[in-house]
Amino acid sequence: MPVAAVILAAGLGTRMRSALPKAMHPVAGRPMINHLVATCEQVFDRIVVVVGPGMPALEKAVAPHATVVQAERLGTGHAARMAAPLLRDFDGDVAVLYADNPLITLPTIRRLVARRAGAGEGSEAAARRGAPGMALLAMRPADPGRYGRVVQDEAGDVARIVEWADASEAERAIGLCNAGVVCAPAQDLFRWLDAVGNDNAKGEYYLTDIVGLAVADGRRVVAEEAEEAELAGANSRAELALLEAGMQARLRAAAMAGGATLVAPETVFLSWDTRLGQDVTIGPNVVFGPGVAVEDEVEIRAFSHLEGCTVRSGAIIGPFARLRPGTEVGRGAHVGNFVELKAATLAEGAKANHLTYLGDVTVGAGANIGAGTITCNYDGLHKHRTEIGAGAFIGSDTALVAPVRVGDRALVAAGSVITEDVPDDALAVARGRQATKPGRGFKGKKKDAS
Repeated sequence: MPVAAVILAAGLGTRMRSALPKAMHPVAGRPMINHLVATCEQVFDRIVVVVGPGMPALEKAVAPHATVVQAERLGTGHAARMAAPLLRDFDGDVAVLYADNPLITLPTIRRLVARRAGAGEGSEAAARRGAPGMALLAMRPADPGRYGRVVQDEAGDVARIVEWADASEAERAIGLCNAGVVCAPAQDLFRWLDAVGNDNAKGEYYLTDIVGLAVADGRRVVAEEAEEAELAGANSRAELALLEAGMQARLRAAAMAGGATLVAPETVFLSWDTRLGQDVTIGPNVVFGPGVAVEDEVEIRAFSHLEGCTVRSGAIIGPFARLRPGTEVGRGAHVGNFVELKAATLAEGAKANHLTYLGDVTVGAGANIGAGTITCNYDGLHKHRTEIGAGAFIGSDTALVAPVRVGDRALVAAGSVITEDVPDDALAVARGRQATKPGRGFKGKKKDAS
């Protein structure tokens, strides 16, 4: 049976005090909506995202999936109903999910869909009653707080969902809470959504009201339980930070399970797409931005920052190194403390160990870059490249004014400002001549008392 997803993403995130739509706030370097979409793409045949007016960035982020606009924000039931023109005639099940649930996992969504189809029924009696008319996700949070409670009948089916404000003391003692995610046949879902009213304090149409309508229709409703951490949402910056913490815990665990050593895992921050090889060692307080691939047996030392780069096997990075987008560090190369690389390629065995900026540069195999070296890659209008040959040695405190080439095995004297190409095997000295004045030192001179 085909299945479709409706993702509710029209929220403004008012409590976040942000011009950015709530669904676009990043978690582990990627908008939270894209985490959910990526998971849904592995389950659903069609995806429709409900957005608010004036959200072109969100529409672009979820492309090529269809979007519909909820012009007036009249509640979750109203938002889900916006997808009806695209899915009312869909011959299959439709699940409704929330954009601010980026931690929901693939197995959980698959269990929800399978449960609606009749798989995983807990008893022979339930199985004999046929497939449920609706399945919803529920959780047992450590602190149920003001969550809506899932009230079950004697057979274990969902009898109703009662909001905390309307619940009796006995109902508030129920530990099973509603997570808001539902799955039902398309025709039934949209028929129930059409029947939802707004006779409540907020005058809104609530998605949860369809549970009562399904039960009133004589349809079974079942609850599929999932972990609380998967179903966490974000309506504030503080809750967004909790989502980030949850995602980081998941990414760190996966990295270590894959063969990487994280010396102080709680201090390492990974991106959603960070790729780490086996026997990689990562020191404390290392941050990965998007687009980083690290091969086997690499050591990344403390307080380094990597983004949009590739690090080949056996390289050593840091401490206090910064690798910016477009950088590739070759096999066995060394990038040391307070070295910044941008759009730089270091070939195998090249070394830049101290206090250096290498931007828009190619460094040949085995070359050694002395402390304080900079590539002067920007002339105020355009970026220019520097090429340093294999086996070259660049002395400390050298400025390489691009565009310029230093040849293979060439030697550049410390303190030089290189503005012209240096041939292979040549020595380049570009500095003022030293003048020494005998007897002009401190001898015989009095220092100020101050």
